[in-house]
Amino acid sequence: MKDIVLKIGEAATYEQLAEEAAELAQAALKVARIIRGENPTPVKPEDAMNHIIEEFTDVAVVAKVLHLKVDVGIAKMKYHRWNNRIDESLDDFGIMYK
Repeated sequence: MKDIVLKIGEAATYEQLAEEAAELAQAALKVARIIRGENPTPVKPEDAMNHIIEEFTDVAVVAKVLHLKVDVGIAKMKYHRWNNRIDESLDDFGIMYK
């Protein structure tokens, strides 16, 4: 895997990561459009999911080339913070409509 960084350089490898992450974001937005059905797209749900998996895999491959790893402690903290925000938002919503 080091051969890729040696061939194109570290900066170009990070640019590749950014490009793949942007493509993953677009694929996720396409899936959200399909789920909501508010803004029709001709893309079939199974094709959209296959595309998101492909783009996620591309991000994972470049991350591996760059020796990036998930920090489990940060991941746990992010999960709990996200979950708490959802709970707080639901609580606020309930207060508004009581």
